[in-house]
Amino acid sequence: MESSFSLKTILKISLFLFFLTPQSSLAIKVPFHPQDLLPLLPRQVSWPILNYLNGAVDLLPTFVGAASSFNDTGEWKGACFYENRAWMEFHNKSGSEFGGGTLHLEVSKAHSWTCMDIYVFATPYRVTWDYYFISREHTLEFKEWDSKAEYEYVKRRGVSIFLMQAGMLGTLSALWDVFPLFTNTGWGENSNIGFLKKHMGATFEQRPQPWVTNISVDDIHSGDFLAISKIRGRWGGFETLEKWVSGAYAGHTAVCLKDSEGKLWVGESGHENEQGEDIIAVLPWDEWWEFELNKDDSNPHIALLPLHPDVRAKFNETAAWEYALSMNGLPYGYHNMIFSWIDTLDGNYPPPLDSHVVASVMTVWNHMQPEYAANMWNEALNKRLGTQGLDLPDVLVEVEKRGSSFGELLTIPEMDDWLYADGKSTSCIAFVLEMYKEAGLFDPISSSVQVTEFTIKDAYTLRFFETNSSRLPKWCNDGDHVKLPFCQIKGKYRMELPEYNTMDPYPHMNERCPSLPPKYHRTQNC
Repeated sequence: MESSFSLKTILKISLFLFFLTPQSSLAIKVPFHPQDLLPLLPRQVSWPILNYLNGAVDLLPTFVGAASSFNDTGEWKGACFYENRAWMEFHNKSGSEFGGGTLHLEVSKAHSWTCMDIYVFATPYRVTWDYYFISREHTLEFKEWDSKAEYEYVKRRGVSIFLMQAGMLGTLSALWDVFPLFTNTGWGENSNIGFLKKHMGATFEQRPQPWVTNISVDDIHSGDFLAISKIRGRWGGFETLEKWVSGAYAGHTAVCLKDSEGKLWVGESGHENEQGEDIIAVLPWDEWWEFELNKDDSNPHIALLPLHPDVRAKFNETAAWEYALSMNGLPYGYHNMIFSWIDTLDGNYPPPLDSHVVASVMTVWNHMQPEYAANMWNEALNKRLGTQGLDLPDVLVEVEKRGSSFGELLTIPEMDDWLYADGKSTSCIAFVLEMYKEAGLFDPISSSVQVTEFTIKDAYTLRFFETNSSRLPKWCNDGDHVKLPFCQIKGKYRMELPEYNTMDPYPHMNERCPSLPPKYHRTQNC
Protein backbone atom coordinates (compact mmCIF):
# COMPACT_ATOMS: atom_id res chain seq x y z
CA MET A 1 0.00 0.00 0.00
CA GLU A 2 1.36 3.41 -0.96
CA SER A 3 2.01 5.80 1.90
CA SER A 4 -0.36 8.76 2.14
CA PHE A 5 2.57 10.97 3.13
CA SER A 6 4.33 12.33 0.05
CA LEU A 7 7.83 13.77 -0.06
CA LYS A 8 6.23 17.21 -0.37
CA THR A 9 4.29 16.61 2.86
CA ILE A 10 7.44 15.51 4.69
CA LEU A 11 9.30 18.60 3.47
CA LYS A 12 6.48 20.87 4.60
CA ILE A 13 6.52 19.32 8.07
CA SER A 14 10.31 19.63 8.18
CA LEU A 15 10.10 23.34 7.32
CA PHE A 16 7.35 23.84 9.90
CA LEU A 17 9.53 22.23 12.59
CA PHE A 18 12.52 24.28 11.48
CA PHE A 19 10.71 27.59 11.83
CA LEU A 20 9.35 26.54 15.22
CA THR A 21 12.86 25.78 16.44
CA PRO A 22 14.43 28.67 18.43
CA GLN A 23 17.01 30.27 16.14
CA SER A 24 18.55 32.89 18.42
CA SER A 25 19.13 33.90 22.00
CA LEU A 26 15.91 35.94 21.78
CA ALA A 27 13.80 32.80 21.51
CA ILE A 28 11.62 32.15 24.55
CA LYS A 29 11.28 28.82 26.32
CA VAL A 30 8.42 26.86 24.79
CA PRO A 31 6.36 24.07 26.40
CA PHE A 32 7.79 21.61 23.89
CA HIS A 33 10.57 21.43 21.35
CA PRO A 34 9.47 20.61 17.80
CA GLN A 35 11.75 17.57 17.66
CA ASP A 36 10.09 16.23 20.82
CA LEU A 37 6.87 15.80 18.80
CA LEU A 38 8.44 13.55 16.18
CA PRO A 39 7.66 10.22 17.92
CA LEU A 40 3.98 11.20 17.95
CA LEU A 41 3.95 11.50 14.17
CA PRO A 42 3.49 8.48 11.85
CA ARG A 43 6.75 6.57 11.43
CA GLN A 44 6.94 7.26 7.69
CA VAL A 45 7.04 10.97 8.55
CA SER A 46 9.12 10.98 11.75
CA TRP A 47 12.00 8.70 10.70
CA PRO A 48 12.97 10.56 7.50
CA ILE A 49 13.07 13.81 9.49
CA LEU A 50 15.04 12.21 12.33
CA ASN A 51 17.48 10.75 9.84
CA TYR A 52 17.91 14.18 8.28
CA LEU A 53 18.47 15.89 11.64
CA ASN A 54 20.71 13.15 13.05
CA GLY A 55 23.21 10.61 11.77
CA ALA A 56 25.26 7.63 12.87
CA VAL A 57 27.99 9.85 14.31
CA ASP A 58 25.46 11.25 16.80
CA LEU A 59 25.84 7.98 18.67
CA LEU A 60 29.27 9.17 19.81
CA PRO A 61 29.45 11.08 23.12
CA THR A 62 31.16 14.46 23.42
CA PHE A 63 33.61 15.16 26.23
CA VAL A 64 32.37 18.24 28.14
CA GLY A 65 34.64 18.23 31.19
CA ALA A 66 35.76 16.48 34.36
CA ALA A 67 34.74 16.93 38.01
CA SER A 68 37.42 16.45 40.67
CA SER A 69 36.41 18.62 43.66
CA PHE A 70 33.89 21.21 44.89
CA ASN A 71 36.28 23.98 43.92
CA ASP A 72 36.90 22.52 40.47
CA THR A 73 33.52 22.81 38.77
CA GLY A 74 32.99 22.20 35.09
CA GLU A 75 30.36 24.18 33.14
CA TRP A 76 28.91 23.58 29.67
CA LYS A 77 25.86 23.83 27.44
CA GLY A 78 23.86 20.63 26.98
CA ALA A 79 21.55 19.41 24.25
CA CYS A 80 18.49 19.98 26.47
CA PHE A 81 19.71 22.03 29.45
CA TYR A 82 21.67 25.10 28.43
CA GLU A 83 23.37 25.67 31.79
CA ASN A 84 25.11 22.78 33.54
CA ARG A 85 27.83 22.44 36.14
CA ALA A 86 29.35 19.51 38.01
CA TRP A 87 31.61 18.94 41.02
CA MET A 88 32.86 15.99 43.06
CA GLU A 89 32.39 15.44 46.80
CA PHE A 90 34.63 12.81 48.41
CA HIS A 91 33.37 10.84 51.43
CA ASN A 92 33.73 7.49 53.16
CA LYS A 93 30.15 6.39 53.75
CA SER A 94 31.18 2.81 52.97
CA GLY A 95 33.92 2.75 55.60
CA SER A 96 36.31 1.32 53.03
CA GLU A 97 40.04 1.98 52.77
CA PHE A 98 39.78 4.68 50.10
CA GLY A 99 36.14 5.72 50.50
CA GLY A 100 33.88 6.83 47.69
CA GLY A 101 32.36 9.98 46.31
CA THR A 102 29.29 11.77 45.05
CA LEU A 103 29.22 13.47 41.68
CA HIS A 104 26.90 16.49 41.75
CA LEU A 105 25.40 17.60 38.45
CA GLU A 106 23.23 20.72 38.41
CA VAL A 107 21.18 21.22 35.25
CA SER A 108 19.00 24.22 34.42
CA LYS A 109 17.45 26.34 31.66
CA ALA A 110 15.98 23.55 29.55
CA HIS A 111 14.95 24.63 26.07
CA SER A 112 11.60 22.84 26.51
CA TRP A 113 9.56 20.97 29.10
CA THR A 114 9.86 17.64 27.34
CA CYS A 115 13.56 17.27 26.53
CA MET A 116 16.28 15.34 28.37
CA ASP A 117 20.06 15.02 28.38
CA ILE A 118 21.95 11.70 28.42
CA TYR A 119 25.41 11.49 29.99
CA VAL A 120 28.21 8.95 30.19
CA PHE A 121 30.61 9.11 33.17
CA ALA A 122 34.02 7.43 33.15
CA THR A 123 37.20 6.83 35.11
CA PRO A 124 39.96 4.46 33.97
CA TYR A 125 38.25 1.79 36.08
CA ARG A 126 34.55 2.17 35.29
CA VAL A 127 31.96 3.59 32.90
CA THR A 128 28.33 4.36 33.76
CA TRP A 129 25.54 6.54 32.42
CA ASP A 130 22.43 8.47 33.46
CA TYR A 131 19.79 10.79 32.02
CA TYR A 132 18.14 13.97 33.34
CA PHE A 133 14.89 15.73 32.38
CA ILE A 134 14.20 17.86 35.50
CA SER A 135 15.97 21.15 36.24
CA ARG A 136 17.65 20.61 39.61
CA GLU A 137 20.78 19.21 41.23
CA HIS A 138 21.27 15.50 40.51
CA THR A 139 23.77 13.14 42.12
CA LEU A 140 25.64 10.05 41.01
CA GLU A 141 27.07 7.86 43.76
CA PHE A 142 30.44 6.12 43.70
CA LYS A 143 30.05 4.01 46.83
CA GLU A 144 33.62 2.78 46.85
CA TRP A 145 36.68 3.53 44.75
CA ASP A 146 38.11 0.46 43.03
CA SER A 147 41.62 1.07 44.36
CA LYS A 148 44.03 3.68 45.62
CA ALA A 149 44.97 4.34 41.99
CA GLU A 150 41.37 5.21 41.05
CA TYR A 151 40.98 7.40 44.14
CA GLU A 152 44.17 9.33 43.36
CA TYR A 153 43.30 9.59 39.68
CA VAL A 154 39.85 11.07 40.39
CA LYS A 155 41.30 13.52 42.93
CA ARG A 156 43.78 14.79 40.34
CA ARG A 157 41.95 14.40 37.04
CA GLY A 158 38.31 13.96 38.00
CA VAL A 159 35.47 11.86 36.63
CA SER A 160 35.20 12.44 32.87
CA ILE A 161 31.77 13.60 31.71
CA PHE A 162 30.44 12.93 28.21
CA LEU A 163 27.23 14.32 26.70
CA MET A 164 25.15 12.57 24.07
CA GLN A 165 24.72 15.70 21.97
CA ALA A 166 21.78 14.37 19.99
CA GLY A 167 19.62 13.73 23.07
CA MET A 168 17.37 10.70 23.50
CA LEU A 169 15.66 10.80 20.10
CA GLY A 170 18.85 11.60 18.23
CA THR A 171 20.70 8.78 20.00
CA LEU A 172 17.96 6.30 19.12
CA SER A 173 18.02 7.54 15.54
CA ALA A 174 21.82 7.20 15.47
CA LEU A 175 21.53 3.63 16.75
CA TRP A 176 19.12 2.99 13.91
CA ASP A 177 21.75 4.37 11.50
CA VAL A 178 24.70 2.42 12.97
CA PHE A 179 23.04 -0.99 13.29
CA PRO A 180 22.58 -1.64 9.55
CA LEU A 181 26.21 -0.78 8.76
CA PHE A 182 27.16 -4.22 10.10
CA THR A 183 24.27 -6.23 8.64
CA ASN A 184 24.82 -8.47 5.63
CA THR A 185 21.78 -7.15 3.76
CA GLY A 186 20.90 -4.76 0.98
CA TRP A 187 19.80 -2.36 3.71
CA GLY A 188 23.27 -2.64 5.24
CA GLU A 189 25.01 -2.04 1.92
CA ASN A 190 22.89 1.03 1.21
CA SER A 191 23.57 2.31 4.73
CA ASN A 192 27.34 2.02 4.27
CA ILE A 193 27.14 3.77 0.91
CA GLY A 194 24.94 6.50 2.40
CA PHE A 195 27.32 7.02 5.34
CA LEU A 196 30.37 7.38 3.08
CA LYS A 197 28.53 9.74 0.74
CA LYS A 198 27.38 11.91 3.63
CA HIS A 199 30.56 12.02 5.70
CA MET A 200 33.32 11.65 3.10
CA GLY A 201 31.78 12.90 -0.12
CA ALA A 202 32.19 9.54 -1.89
CA THR A 203 30.21 9.25 -5.14
CA PHE A 204 29.63 5.51 -5.78
CA GLU A 205 28.96 5.93 -9.49
CA GLN A 206 27.73 2.70 -11.05
CA ARG A 207 29.98 1.03 -13.62
CA PRO A 208 28.72 -0.62 -16.80
CA GLN A 209 28.65 -4.41 -16.70
CA PRO A 210 30.48 -6.76 -16.54
CA TRP A 211 31.43 -5.96 -12.95
CA VAL A 212 34.10 -8.66 -12.90
CA THR A 213 37.14 -8.42 -15.19
CA ASN A 214 38.42 -11.32 -17.25
CA ILE A 215 42.00 -11.15 -15.99
CA SER A 216 45.16 -12.51 -17.55
CA VAL A 217 47.57 -13.35 -14.72
CA ASP A 218 50.47 -12.99 -17.16
CA ASP A 219 49.97 -9.22 -16.88
CA ILE A 220 50.23 -9.18 -13.07
CA HIS A 221 53.66 -8.90 -11.46
CA SER A 222 55.33 -9.18 -8.08
CA GLY A 223 54.68 -6.10 -5.98
CA ASP A 224 51.44 -5.11 -7.68
CA PHE A 225 49.08 -3.73 -5.05
CA LEU A 226 45.49 -4.83 -4.37
CA ALA A 227 43.12 -2.23 -2.88
CA ILE A 228 39.88 -3.67 -1.55
CA SER A 229 36.71 -1.95 -0.36
CA LYS A 230 33.98 -3.95 1.43
CA ILE A 231 30.54 -2.38 1.76
CA ARG A 232 28.31 -4.81 3.65
CA GLY A 233 28.35 -7.16 6.62
CA ARG A 234 30.65 -7.12 9.65
CA TRP A 235 33.74 -6.10 7.70
CA GLY A 236 31.79 -3.62 5.59
CA GLY A 237 30.66 -1.74 8.69
CA PHE A 238 34.12 -1.81 10.25
CA GLU A 239 35.76 -0.58 7.05
CA THR A 240 33.21 2.23 6.70
CA LEU A 241 34.18 3.62 10.10
CA GLU A 242 37.88 3.08 9.35
CA LYS A 243 37.53 5.01 6.08
CA TRP A 244 35.73 7.84 7.83
CA VAL A 245 38.40 8.42 10.48
CA SER A 246 41.43 7.88 8.20
CA GLY A 247 40.30 9.33 4.87
CA ALA A 248 41.07 6.13 2.96
CA TYR A 249 38.71 5.12 0.18
CA ALA A 250 39.68 1.45 0.56
CA GLY A 251 39.50 -0.61 3.72
CA HIS A 252 41.73 -3.61 3.04
CA THR A 253 44.85 -4.41 1.02
CA ALA A 254 46.92 -7.31 -0.28
CA VAL A 255 49.94 -7.73 -2.56
CA CYS A 256 50.84 -9.94 -5.53
CA LEU A 257 53.90 -12.20 -5.76
CA LYS A 258 55.14 -14.49 -8.51
CA ASP A 259 57.37 -17.45 -7.78
CA SER A 260 60.29 -18.71 -9.83
CA GLU A 261 57.94 -20.81 -11.97
CA GLY A 262 55.73 -17.85 -12.81
CA LYS A 263 52.84 -18.90 -10.54
CA LEU A 264 50.91 -15.96 -9.07
CA TRP A 265 50.30 -15.69 -5.31
CA VAL A 266 48.65 -13.19 -2.99
CA GLY A 267 50.12 -12.08 0.36
CA GLU A 268 47.47 -10.85 2.77
CA SER A 269 47.29 -9.86 6.42
CA GLY A 270 43.72 -10.44 7.54
CA HIS A 271 42.95 -13.78 5.89
CA GLU A 272 40.44 -15.79 7.92
CA ASN A 273 41.59 -19.38 8.43
CA GLU A 274 39.42 -22.44 9.08
CA GLN A 275 39.43 -21.73 12.83
CA GLY A 276 38.01 -18.25 12.24
CA GLU A 277 41.30 -16.54 13.14
CA ASP A 278 42.60 -13.57 11.18
CA ILE A 279 46.15 -14.36 10.12
CA ILE A 280 48.84 -13.46 7.60
CA ALA A 281 48.71 -15.85 4.66
CA VAL A 282 50.35 -16.40 1.27
CA LEU A 283 47.73 -17.95 -1.03
CA PRO A 284 47.65 -19.07 -4.66
CA TRP A 285 45.95 -16.41 -6.79
CA ASP A 286 43.30 -18.83 -8.03
CA GLU A 287 42.28 -19.69 -4.46
CA TRP A 288 42.21 -16.05 -3.36
CA TRP A 289 40.31 -14.86 -6.44
CA GLU A 290 37.77 -17.70 -6.20
CA PHE A 291 37.00 -16.68 -2.62
CA GLU A 292 36.55 -13.01 -3.55
CA LEU A 293 34.29 -13.89 -6.47
CA ASN A 294 32.05 -16.51 -4.87
CA LYS A 295 32.47 -16.67 -1.09
CA ASP A 296 33.17 -13.17 0.23
CA ASP A 297 29.72 -11.90 1.23
CA SER A 298 30.94 -8.35 1.96
CA ASN A 299 30.55 -7.37 -1.74
CA PRO A 300 34.23 -6.51 -2.16
CA HIS A 301 35.24 -3.94 -4.76
CA ILE A 302 38.82 -4.62 -5.86
CA ALA A 303 41.42 -2.59 -7.75
CA LEU A 304 44.81 -3.73 -9.02
CA LEU A 305 47.47 -1.01 -8.78
CA PRO A 306 50.41 -2.05 -11.02
CA LEU A 307 53.86 -0.84 -10.03
CA HIS A 308 55.61 1.64 -12.32
CA PRO A 309 58.25 -0.13 -14.48
CA ASP A 310 61.08 1.83 -12.81
CA VAL A 311 59.79 0.87 -9.37
CA ARG A 312 59.29 -2.73 -10.44
CA ALA A 313 62.91 -2.82 -11.58
CA LYS A 314 63.96 -1.92 -8.00
CA PHE A 315 61.67 -4.55 -6.44
CA ASN A 316 63.82 -7.30 -4.92
CA GLU A 317 61.58 -10.33 -5.45
CA THR A 318 63.83 -12.67 -3.43
CA ALA A 319 63.77 -10.38 -0.38
CA ALA A 320 60.01 -9.93 -0.74
CA TRP A 321 59.42 -13.69 -0.73
CA GLU A 322 61.70 -14.15 2.28
CA TYR A 323 59.74 -11.56 4.21
CA ALA A 324 56.34 -12.97 3.18
CA LEU A 325 57.26 -16.53 4.18
CA SER A 326 58.72 -15.33 7.51
CA MET A 327 55.35 -13.75 8.35
CA ASN A 328 53.13 -16.52 6.94
CA GLY A 329 50.78 -17.87 9.61
CA LEU A 330 51.35 -15.10 12.18
CA PRO A 331 48.33 -13.27 13.65
CA TYR A 332 46.89 -10.18 12.00
CA GLY A 333 48.43 -6.98 13.41
CA TYR A 334 45.74 -5.86 15.81
CA HIS A 335 48.35 -4.43 18.18
CA ASN A 336 49.11 -1.37 16.10
CA MET A 337 45.98 -1.06 13.96
CA ILE A 338 44.63 2.17 15.48
CA PHE A 339 47.98 3.93 15.82
CA SER A 340 48.47 4.54 12.10
CA TRP A 341 45.34 6.72 12.26
CA ILE A 342 46.23 8.87 15.31
CA ASP A 343 49.22 11.17 14.71
CA THR A 344 48.19 14.44 16.37
CA LEU A 345 46.49 15.69 19.54
CA ASP A 346 43.41 17.04 17.79
CA GLY A 347 43.85 16.73 14.03
CA ASN A 348 42.72 13.12 13.53
CA TYR A 349 39.43 12.92 15.43
CA PRO A 350 36.24 13.63 13.46
CA PRO A 351 33.86 15.48 15.81
CA PRO A 352 32.69 14.49 18.35
CA LEU A 353 35.59 12.03 18.72
CA ASP A 354 38.63 12.99 20.78
CA SER A 355 41.20 11.22 22.95
CA HIS A 356 38.80 11.32 25.93
CA VAL A 357 36.17 9.40 23.95
CA VAL A 358 38.82 6.93 22.74
CA ALA A 359 39.92 6.33 26.34
CA SER A 360 36.33 5.79 27.51
CA VAL A 361 35.61 3.35 24.66
CA MET A 362 38.80 1.47 25.51
CA THR A 363 37.70 1.36 29.16
CA VAL A 364 34.37 -0.16 28.18
CA TRP A 365 36.09 -2.82 26.06
CA ASN A 366 38.59 -3.43 28.84
CA HIS A 367 35.72 -4.44 31.12
CA MET A 368 33.69 -6.35 28.52
CA GLN A 369 36.49 -8.25 26.76
CA PRO A 370 39.79 -7.85 28.62
CA GLU A 371 41.67 -10.32 26.39
CA TYR A 372 40.52 -8.47 23.27
CA ALA A 373 41.54 -5.14 24.79
CA ALA A 374 44.97 -6.46 25.74
CA ASN A 375 45.52 -7.63 22.16
CA MET A 376 44.27 -4.41 20.59
CA TRP A 377 46.13 -1.75 22.54
CA ASN A 378 47.53 -2.63 25.98
CA GLU A 379 50.87 -3.98 24.77
CA ALA A 380 51.26 -1.15 22.25
CA LEU A 381 50.57 1.45 24.95
CA ASN A 382 53.16 -0.18 27.22
CA LYS A 383 55.75 0.05 24.45
CA ARG A 384 55.07 3.77 24.14
CA LEU A 385 55.55 4.17 27.90
CA GLY A 386 58.57 1.88 28.10
CA THR A 387 56.72 -0.32 30.60
CA GLN A 388 55.59 -3.94 30.67
CA GLY A 389 52.40 -5.63 31.79
CA LEU A 390 50.33 -2.54 32.67
CA ASP A 391 46.64 -2.90 31.89
CA LEU A 392 44.63 0.06 30.57
CA PRO A 393 43.71 1.65 33.93
CA ASP A 394 47.34 1.45 35.08
CA VAL A 395 48.47 2.97 31.77
CA LEU A 396 46.13 5.93 32.23
CA VAL A 397 47.32 6.46 35.79
CA GLU A 398 51.00 6.17 34.77
CA VAL A 399 50.54 8.74 32.00
CA GLU A 400 48.98 11.16 34.48
CA LYS A 401 51.82 10.62 36.98
CA ARG A 402 54.34 11.58 34.29
CA GLY A 403 52.56 14.87 33.67
CA SER A 404 51.52 13.84 30.19
CA SER A 405 48.14 12.96 28.69
CA PHE A 406 46.54 9.95 27.05
CA GLY A 407 46.17 12.02 23.88
CA GLU A 408 49.93 12.60 23.76
CA LEU A 409 50.60 8.90 24.36
CA LEU A 410 48.47 7.93 21.35
CA THR A 411 50.51 10.18 19.04
CA ILE A 412 53.86 8.46 19.72
CA PRO A 413 54.84 6.78 16.41
CA GLU A 414 54.86 3.01 16.09
CA MET A 415 58.26 1.47 15.36
CA ASP A 416 58.50 -1.18 12.66
CA ASP A 417 60.98 -3.26 14.67
CA TRP A 418 58.83 -3.53 17.81
CA LEU A 419 58.29 -7.18 18.76
CA TYR A 420 55.04 -8.12 20.46
CA ALA A 421 54.27 -11.24 22.46
CA ASP A 422 53.10 -13.00 19.26
CA GLY A 423 55.80 -11.57 16.98
CA LYS A 424 55.95 -8.60 14.64
CA SER A 425 52.57 -6.92 14.31
CA THR A 426 51.41 -5.87 10.85
CA SER A 427 47.95 -4.80 9.77
CA CYS A 428 46.95 -5.40 6.16
CA ILE A 429 48.67 -2.26 4.91
CA ALA A 430 51.70 -2.54 7.18
CA PHE A 431 52.31 -6.06 5.81
CA VAL A 432 52.32 -4.81 2.21
CA LEU A 433 54.55 -1.82 2.96
CA GLU A 434 56.95 -3.85 5.11
CA MET A 435 57.37 -6.09 2.07
CA TYR A 436 58.01 -3.02 -0.08
CA LYS A 437 60.56 -1.89 2.49
CA GLU A 438 62.32 -5.27 2.49
CA ALA A 439 62.23 -5.29 -1.32
CA GLY A 440 64.08 -1.96 -1.48
CA LEU A 441 61.32 0.42 -2.58
CA PHE A 442 61.99 2.86 0.25
CA ASP A 443 65.76 2.91 -0.24
CA PRO A 444 67.86 4.91 0.53
CA ILE A 445 65.67 6.32 3.36
CA SER A 446 64.30 2.97 4.51
CA SER A 447 65.70 3.22 8.05
CA SER A 448 63.90 6.53 8.67
CA VAL A 449 60.46 5.39 7.49
CA GLN A 450 58.07 3.57 9.85
CA VAL A 451 55.49 1.97 7.58
CA THR A 452 53.36 0.90 10.54
CA GLU A 453 52.45 4.61 10.70
CA PHE A 454 50.89 4.50 7.20
CA THR A 455 47.14 4.29 6.59
CA ILE A 456 45.76 2.71 3.43
CA LYS A 457 45.37 6.18 1.95
CA ASP A 458 49.01 6.92 2.74
CA ALA A 459 49.95 3.79 0.80
CA TYR A 460 48.01 4.37 -2.42
CA THR A 461 49.16 8.00 -2.58
CA LEU A 462 52.82 6.86 -2.78
CA ARG A 463 54.34 7.57 -6.18
CA PHE A 464 55.07 3.89 -6.79
CA PHE A 465 52.47 3.06 -9.41
CA GLU A 466 51.99 3.17 -13.16
CA THR A 467 51.59 6.68 -14.59
CA ASN A 468 51.16 5.80 -18.27
CA SER A 469 47.69 4.40 -18.99
CA SER A 470 48.88 2.97 -22.32
CA ARG A 471 51.05 0.53 -20.36
CA LEU A 472 48.13 -0.83 -18.33
CA PRO A 473 46.90 -4.30 -19.35
CA LYS A 474 44.43 -4.34 -22.25
CA TRP A 475 41.74 -5.86 -20.02
CA CYS A 476 42.15 -3.03 -17.48
CA ASN A 477 38.80 -1.22 -17.02
CA ASP A 478 37.52 -3.00 -20.13
CA GLY A 479 34.05 -1.79 -21.09
CA ASP A 480 34.10 1.25 -18.80
CA HIS A 481 33.96 4.64 -20.54
CA VAL A 482 35.78 6.17 -17.56
CA LYS A 483 39.44 5.17 -17.77
CA LEU A 484 40.83 5.00 -14.26
CA PRO A 485 44.60 5.30 -13.69
CA PHE A 486 44.48 1.82 -12.12
CA CYS A 487 42.63 -1.41 -12.92
CA GLN A 488 39.33 -2.03 -11.17
CA ILE A 489 38.76 -5.76 -11.46
CA LYS A 490 35.60 -6.24 -9.41
CA GLY A 491 32.66 -4.18 -8.21
CA LYS A 492 29.39 -2.56 -9.19
CA TYR A 493 30.55 0.93 -8.22
CA ARG A 494 33.55 2.79 -9.60
CA MET A 495 36.34 2.93 -7.02
CA GLU A 496 37.84 6.27 -6.05
CA LEU A 497 41.37 6.73 -4.72
CA PRO A 498 41.85 10.50 -4.21
CA GLU A 499 45.45 11.76 -4.54
CA TYR A 500 46.46 8.41 -6.02
CA ASN A 501 50.14 8.05 -6.96
CA THR A 502 51.14 11.62 -6.08
CA MET A 503 53.66 11.55 -3.22
CA ASP A 504 57.34 10.62 -3.04
CA PRO A 505 58.58 8.98 0.19
CA TYR A 506 60.49 11.14 2.67
CA PRO A 507 62.03 10.55 6.13
CA HIS A 508 59.56 10.20 9.01
CA MET A 509 56.70 10.20 6.54
CA ASN A 510 53.15 10.13 7.98
CA GLU A 511 54.19 10.40 11.61
CA ARG A 512 52.50 13.77 12.35
CA CYS A 513 49.68 14.07 9.82
CA PRO A 514 46.16 15.45 10.43
CA SER A 515 43.22 13.69 8.76
CA LEU A 516 39.91 15.46 9.37
CA PRO A 517 36.88 14.84 7.14
CA PRO A 518 35.57 15.66 4.69
CA LYS A 519 38.67 17.01 2.88
CA TYR A 520 41.38 15.20 4.91
CA HIS A 521 43.96 17.90 4.21
CA ARG A 522 47.48 17.01 5.34
CA THR A 523 50.25 19.41 6.20
CA GLN A 524 53.42 19.42 4.10
CA ASN A 525 56.04 16.83 5.07
CA CYS A 526 54.02 15.68 8.07
